[in-house]
Amino acid sequence: MERLGIFWQFLADNRSKLLEQVLEHVGLTFLSLLLAAAVAIPLGIYITRHKRLAAGVLGVAGVLQTIPSIALLGFMIPLLGIGLKPAIFALFLYALLPIIRNTYTGIQEVDGAVKEAAMGMGLSKAQILRQVELPLALPVIFAGLRTATVINVGVAALAAYIGAGGLGEFIFGGIALNNSTMILAGAIPAALLAVLFDQLLALLQRSGRLQVLKAGRALLILIPLLSSSYFWPQAYGPGWTAGIDPEFIGRPDGYAHLADTYGISFNTTILSSALMYKAVSRGDVDLIVGYSTDGRIKAYQLAVLEDSRHAFPPYYCAPVIGAEVAEKHPEVAAALNLLAGRISDSVMTELNYRADFGKESPQTIARDFLESLGLWRPDQAQGGERLDIGSKIFTEQYILVEIFSQMINGYTGLDTNLRPGLGGTKICFDALRAGEIALYPEYTGTGLLVLLDTPADTVEALIDNPDATYRYVRRAFDASYGIQWLEPLGFNNTYALMARQEMAKRLGLKDISQLKR
Repeated sequence: MERLGIFWQFLADNRSKLLEQVLEHVGLTFLSLLLAAAVAIPLGIYITRHKRLAAGVLGVAGVLQTIPSIALLGFMIPLLGIGLKPAIFALFLYALLPIIRNTYTGIQEVDGAVKEAAMGMGLSKAQILRQVELPLALPVIFAGLRTATVINVGVAALAAYIGAGGLGEFIFGGIALNNSTMILAGAIPAALLAVLFDQLLALLQRSGRLQVLKAGRALLILIPLLSSSYFWPQAYGPGWTAGIDPEFIGRPDGYAHLADTYGISFNTTILSSALMYKAVSRGDVDLIVGYSTDGRIKAYQLAVLEDSRHAFPPYYCAPVIGAEVAEKHPEVAAALNLLAGRISDSVMTELNYRADFGKESPQTIARDFLESLGLWRPDQAQGGERLDIGSKIFTEQYILVEIFSQMINGYTGLDTNLRPGLGGTKICFDALRAGEIALYPEYTGTGLLVLLDTPADTVEALIDNPDATYRYVRRAFDASYGIQWLEPLGFNNTYALMARQEMAKRLGLKDISQLKR
């Protein structure tokens, strides 16, 4: 009952956002369905007249249906950018097969005697199609529309990954934060929409042909109206547009905290962290919230706005390790502490740049870096105990776990197994607490504001002092969770609000406070 109460409270607190996402989801579904029907029904009719093409057309549509949806969305980004266009096009492709197939099948199954009788009455081929074949095939065509609609409701959740909105925003945010309430807030409405649309179309499918024909005509008016609902929440009016990843939108130190600190608000677009930098460089959004040591800042020519009011605490990075592993293998902490203070902001930025734009592997980058410090050693592991090292899902963490792995392999007799890209903060942290991983890289600001229940006055006292923040987090983690923070690596990967250099220079933007209008 307590969980149910938390769920209902979340819905009440986020009702306006939920309504916005539902409207976006409905719009994505029906706009793509309208386009698919406009292409697939005529195409299905065409291949009934040219049967030699039927196998090829249905085969191509079938192949499109088998492409993993996340891969198809990713493939669309270089061609169509982010947002509405790639999402609609991908959903359009997924809806083609059931509509083409059912249109073809429905017309093919019309009794030949009925068509002969119509010809005997002097009807032309076009009249037979319009007055005989389509009315008789309409229930089967509706079955195809029904299937396509349910498919699109499900796939539309992934549209949030590329900034197209919809209920996937709550789902991706919940996954990043390991917040089951947020996941359910997106998943349950999406499932209800699928059931609702399926049952409505099933009801029409079971109706008489005349009712189905009337409904089909009504949908020609209704679908565009439903599709236009996608744009209602997008009609923001003037203001800054900002690309934000799903985790940041729900973190205590995230978007709400930034907006409160500076008294500003943005027209937010939820984007994968992998897409944000490209989106701002293309002008799809004005601003993004990224990471201060990200190599893409340099590559995409972005300007980092000064955080003069300290909305973001210091995020000094250090390995965090379970107490049992630390006690059993003190040599692991000794090996990793050799890295203390050896990675500056500029060094980490350069390492990230090599991975993101030099396309070098994290293994190569890690070895080159350790060799430059004289710390690299050959692997000493001789089939000994294996430690699992986890990471979050962005480039910097992939590089760090490779550095950790090579240090452990070179300075201890232990072997390592890398589990990069586990997901967001809470997923890695819970895996560490459960003993599923031995260690992972974490940031002091995240520990202070996300993983600890830190009182507001304590946060206020610590937020300007990186060393005090580290000491507080280290003590609190040990006392609360039995997790040890090793020595900081030396760089501060704080969140940062960024704009294109060209835009920042043109508008004279240097500080976040200047964004208030």
